[in-house]
Amino acid sequence: MIIHVVQQGETLARIAEQYGVTPERVIIDNELPNPENLVVGQSMIVRIPTEEYTVVEGDTLTDIAQLYNITVDEILRNNPWVAAQESLEPGQVLLIAYEKDPVIDTALINGYLYPFINPGVHRKSLPFLTYQSLFTYGFTPQGDLIPIEDEELIATGYEVGVPPIMVLAPMSAEMNFDTQIAHDMFVNQEGQNRLIDNIVATMQEKGYIGLDIDFEFIQPEDKELFISFISNVKNRLEPLGLLTLVALAPKTSGEMTGLLYEAHDYPAIGAIADLVLLMTYEWGYLFGPPMATAPLNNVRQVLEYGVSVIDNDKILMGIPNYSYDWALPFVRGESMAEALSNQEAIARAAQYGVTIEFDEIAQAPYYYYTNEQGVEHVVWFDDARSMNAKLRLIAELQLRGAGIWQVMDFFPALYMVINELFTIEEG
Repeated sequence: MIIHVVQQGETLARIAEQYGVTPERVIIDNELPNPENLVVGQSMIVRIPTEEYTVVEGDTLTDIAQLYNITVDEILRNNPWVAAQESLEPGQVLLIAYEKDPVIDTALINGYLYPFINPGVHRKSLPFLTYQSLFTYGFTPQGDLIPIEDEELIATGYEVGVPPIMVLAPMSAEMNFDTQIAHDMFVNQEGQNRLIDNIVATMQEKGYIGLDIDFEFIQPEDKELFISFISNVKNRLEPLGLLTLVALAPKTSGEMTGLLYEAHDYPAIGAIADLVLLMTYEWGYLFGPPMATAPLNNVRQVLEYGVSVIDNDKILMGIPNYSYDWALPFVRGESMAEALSNQEAIARAAQYGVTIEFDEIAQAPYYYYTNEQGVEHVVWFDDARSMNAKLRLIAELQLRGAGIWQVMDFFPALYMVINELFTIEEG
């Protein structure tokens, strides 16, 4: 895998010739939104094939995998676009193998998704995942579950060996985290027990293999009640062979204060849970000042604190799969960013003909542009370089893996980096 950063005057044809590949290979691998209009500073991944196969009438993925003594998943990871097709078409060229370094580690990769995910995006993402976490079941303080439409997603996942994890979150009808719903359940022991009964029944009925407890903005005075709830869940799930995963706010010490942090006791929760997701993203956020969503220096601080108090084999690093566009000047309390996919961020840079800069400390790309109304904007996003820098922390700190928030948009660079660095743990 080569990460190429576009320089002034370069064209796709010239870049492809430099590495001895076809322009079509670079376009397909990166799903380039701007092949005729590359942006200075844009990064793309170049994979140099060592084995390719041209599909003929009647071919199946199983047949081709057997021919080359590889798995169907390997073919799909090398050619994710195939997963979105109903069948192979004669003349299509599949990448079987390419020049790559040996993988550096094994990683558990969990992907979060909403029920309304595009089916093609869903199928393309699944070969890169160990588990899929379906967001989100809600609940009432009396213990009733508020379900989602998940049957089709679960069935599709099981077709390719990616089992589901149920996500549980105290959400209002407007899909906002509701501190009161969580508190009322914590103090209602009968309702809490009924909720866990309903969780177990639903998990067994639908084939969920674990529960992801995503409780954010818990009242600090409910800290011990929250820990007790996690313990109650774990005591019910563990004898059934079911996992308990807990999402934790990005803390850099045990002394951090504030509604987001205080009830998330890393040592106590880490000792109970099978896995924890450290939500290492949202430094740059919808209502906050412009900056990288997951600056590498901040991410490292959280992870280093995490491994100091939690078994590193339980830790999943949060990976954001989205970007933000802010109109300038930013006015706190008034400004709100626009959320984009990383591919949309690249397309927007091409639209306005800007140069993409790269922040070496945050290890993140960004650019400025002025729209048709004369308003200046700044966009912070992720690219192959930033994803590579973040994901390498998994091996460096010997973490269990990563949790991608979220997989609603397919970002080729993210998955090509995962495919390059890791053997993906099977679910």
